[in-house]
Amino acid sequence: MKRRVTGIGGIFLKADDPESTKNWYKTHLGINSGQYGGTFSWKSQTGEQGHTAWSIFKSDTEYTNPSTKDVMINYRVEDLEALLNQLKEEGVEIVGEIETYAYGKFGWIMDPNGYKIELWEPVSDEYERILEHNDNNEME
Repeated sequence: MKRRVTGIGGIFLKADDPESTKNWYKTHLGINSGQYGGTFSWKSQTGEQGHTAWSIFKSDTEYTNPSTKDVMINYRVEDLEALLNQLKEEGVEIVGEIETYAYGKFGWIMDPNGYKIELWEPVSDEYERILEHNDNNEME
């Protein structure tokens, strides 16, 4: 089996006032964030280009349901379908169905503490094209 998690794909926070929270992070930590959040770009030890998304959602978002937590982590994975099948066999709660987009496949699970975890099998070339067309998402 391929590696399960290969890195962090994103960090998503909930806030009552997302815009003022984004401004706080920009002012105090230098994190620029556009409509869809910000992106940290990096290279792996093997030289592979990767990205980690950072975003603030409204506190009443349904995207993180059924979790009631204020944080959701997105992990990059190599083979989403195989991993979800393995996790199901291990008794892990799977949430919803796999969703496929040009920039990758997504699936969700719940951890034992009630956090919803997003799993992402990225299509890195397409994600990089999206970033090139959205300068507001670039980190300084």
